[in-house]
Amino acid sequence: MLRPIKRLTSKIKLLLTVRQEDKSFLKAIGQIIGERPYNLELYKLAMRHSSRALINDHGLRESNERLEYLGDAILGMIVAEFLFTRFPFKEEGFLTEVRSKIVNREMLNDISRKIGLHDLIEFNNQGNTLTPKSIYGDSLEALIGAIYLDKGFKFSKRYIINKLLNTHYDLDELIHTTSNYKSKIIEWSQKENRELSFEIVKMDENKRNKQFTARVIIDGEPKDMGYGPSKKKAEQDAARRTLDNLESSAAG
Repeated sequence: MLRPIKRLTSKIKLLLTVRQEDKSFLKAIGQIIGERPYNLELYKLAMRHSSRALINDHGLRESNERLEYLGDAILGMIVAEFLFTRFPFKEEGFLTEVRSKIVNREMLNDISRKIGLHDLIEFNNQGNTLTPKSIYGDSLEALIGAIYLDKGFKFSKRYIINKLLNTHYDLDELIHTTSNYKSKIIEWSQKENRELSFEIVKMDENKRNKQFTARVIIDGEPKDMGYGPSKKKAEQDAARRTLDNLESSAAG
C-alpha cells in the first residue's frame, strides 16, 4: 500500500524542484516515454554526448556512455526474448539475424529521430558541420538505460515492445529484407582505394550444424571476424562487424 504513496510523493517533489529551464525538457521526455519521469537528471545525462561531458565531484567525466552501455544490454535482452516468444519454431540463426537488424545502428538512429531525441541531445561539434553517425542511436540506448534505472524493468520492457518494436518496426518487411553488408564494405573499399579480402579461418564440424568463422582483411591487416552456418553468412557477419567498427572509428 505504500508504493503508490511513494510514487505520488516522488512526482510532487519533482514538480516542486524542477527548474524553469527544465520544464520543456521534462515535458518532452514525458511525451517520449509516455509518463512523467521520477529522476529527471538521469534523462538529462542520457542526452549528454561525450563531447559535452561534465566533471563530477570525483573528477570523472560524466556523459551518456555508461547509460548507453546499460541500455544496449537491456535492449538486446528484451528484443531477444521478444523474438524467442514471437517465433517459437525458428532456429537460432534466424533469431540472431532478425535481432541484429532490429538493433542495427542505422535503424536505431532513424527511430531516435522519429521519437524526437535529436532535439534533446547535447552535442558539441566544435565548429564541424558533421554529426557522429552513431550519436542518435547511442542516445536512444542511453534513454533506455535511464528508463530502466528510473522506472524499472517491467516499464522498460513495455516501452521497448509497445513504443519501439510494435510502433516503429515492420517485422515482416524486416525479415524479408536482406542486408548485404559484404556489398557495402566492398563499395567502401573501392571508394577509399583500400585492398579488401575475406578469409575463412575456421570451420567447426563437431556440432550438429556447421559453423564457419570468417575474417575481413583490409590492406593486409586482419579486422573483425564473423560467424554463421555457411561461408556466405559468416562473411556477411564479418563485414557487418567491420562496418560497425569503421563507423565508430569515424565518429570517434
